[in-house]
Amino acid sequence: MKQRAIGGQTVSAIGLGGMPMSIEGRPDTRRSVATIHAALDAGVTLIDTADAYHRDAGEVGHNEELIARALQEYGRGADGVLVATKGGHLRPGDGSWTVNGSPAHLKQAAKESAKRLGVEAIGLYQFHRPDPRVPYADSVGAIRDLLDEGVIVMAGISNASVDQIDEANEILGGRLASVQNQFSPRFRSSLPELERCDALGIAFLPWSPLGGIANAPELSAQQAVFQEVADEVGVSVYRVTLAWELALAPVVVPIPGASRPESIRDSATATDVELTAEQMSRLSAA
Repeated sequence: MKQRAIGGQTVSAIGLGGMPMSIEGRPDTRRSVATIHAALDAGVTLIDTADAYHRDAGEVGHNEELIARALQEYGRGADGVLVATKGGHLRPGDGSWTVNGSPAHLKQAAKESAKRLGVEAIGLYQFHRPDPRVPYADSVGAIRDLLDEGVIVMAGISNASVDQIDEANEILGGRLASVQNQFSPRFRSSLPELERCDALGIAFLPWSPLGGIANAPELSAQQAVFQEVADEVGVSVYRVTLAWELALAPVVVPIPGASRPESIRDSATATDVELTAEQMSRLSAA
């Protein structure tokens, strides 16, 4: 599989989003572990998670623990995998989402995530979502402290604007490694953030790159031109979508969610899809 860089680490150009394996409608543990192992077999070396990826109250970190278990069971072949987790977004257990960007919470959350992942230092830790009650500089300052203290190896932000990217990078002393924003054929409002990351050499990790759990099955109907190109190339519409995103900039590393081995196997082969300039133009204009 082709590779890309996040900070100082080289990873696969396609990552695995772990959220579907831990929220509503999640599969059993056996299938989830099989999905993670299938990703590793396919050459995936980036796995995305968060302490808020869980379904019920009292199971904070469900997805982190699941990933840690799968990596441990896989053995030494998982040694080079970068696990990226996030803090600052919470799920009370009633299906809703809340935020807590206080420095005290972020620092404690990162340390608890490290314990669940079974690591001395988290490879990539990202501030999950801005908290309107807390100055952004204070939240990112906590991430900087975690970086300086060695609790995390690389720092990132998520759900950020262009201005917040610049502010975070300044606070981190030019050490901002990644930005994780929603981006897909049907959700392109983060294109300015993608372009800013490209200009700065910061990895851009599209979440829900296929349109999200509920919308991915309808991708071909919602974006007919993507299905047309997929038919021309002879691959799934999902592979074409990821290939289009990869071709937008060398800093893009999509992290499609998966809960079945066959899904991540298909996504992982998107790096083999070569799109012509004419096809790229049609897809971008769709």
